[in-house]
Amino acid sequence: MTSSPHEPPPSPAVPDNGPPLTRAEFDALFDAVRAWGHWPPEQAGRGAWNRVTPEHVRRASEHVRSGTTVPMALPWNTVAGPDNGKPALHYMSDLGDVEAPEPSCHKDFIAVDYHGKGVSHLDALSHIAYRGQLYDGHTAREVVDAGGARFGAVAALGPLVTKGVLIDMPAVLGTAWLEPGEAVHAEDILAAEKTLGVSIDDGDAVLLRSGHFRRRAELGAWNPDSASAGLHVDAMPLLARRGISLLGADGDSDVRPSPVEGLHSPVHALALTAMGVPLLDNLDLEAISRACAETGRYEFLLVVTPLNIPGGTGSPVNPVAVL
Repeated sequence: MTSSPHEPPPSPAVPDNGPPLTRAEFDALFDAVRAWGHWPPEQAGRGAWNRVTPEHVRRASEHVRSGTTVPMALPWNTVAGPDNGKPALHYMSDLGDVEAPEPSCHKDFIAVDYHGKGVSHLDALSHIAYRGQLYDGHTAREVVDAGGARFGAVAALGPLVTKGVLIDMPAVLGTAWLEPGEAVHAEDILAAEKTLGVSIDDGDAVLLRSGHFRRRAELGAWNPDSASAGLHVDAMPLLARRGISLLGADGDSDVRPSPVEGLHSPVHALALTAMGVPLLDNLDLEAISRACAETGRYEFLLVVTPLNIPGGTGSPVNPVAVL
């Protein structure tokens, strides 16, 4: 049942999201997965997207069998709620009565503060700094200002076409969803590979499904800043060794509350700042989960085309899987 519109659903109980890490332990992990200096300076702003060569694209295309396309973006969310504190804007700017009578023309306006929980979006490498530095050691205050980012901007990324791997944890566990606050560990990913018949390889995009939006549809919205299923930081060395190009989730990849003392988004810091791996946040993975279950295949061609925003720290995006 969904909650009454006048009575928001109770906050979910928070399962164990540990083990906890001290900041010193996290810093050691950060340094262990750090991949700075791997690319020439003119390519460093693309980070791990440099792993995806034309040969990667060709091999990814071999996963297309039926030609079925599955979009993964949430609807443009203009309604405020516990998980949408900064609603997107959409209004009509011309109802056919502004310009000459024929043909009539209808126009609209959109705008969004997309780095939140209500919009499917891509995080570029300029989005997150740790210890004052962006990926590849750039000092954040020197390359990001009111005019935007001069390093790691989304415009430097361009499109990504590669193999996508869906790590569908509810399908692996036989549950409807993971509870908010439930952490996914390295051993869980290894078990998922075996159960789902997939392999995370160099240049792949990894998408983690927790069942977030199925839970939301059935139980109502909650504040995912307080509690959200996602990756524990101990999963990141495995993904670093596999050489992934992109990480995404139906949350924002981080388990919340954070298991690291004094650090609210440790997976963001490890992926973007240490590893140079862009992130996809707030994906609707319910349709691709059903499509993968029907075909028995959890690998597919993935197409990600962010907007070309010079200086942008990310972009709203509608990734598409092709099965």
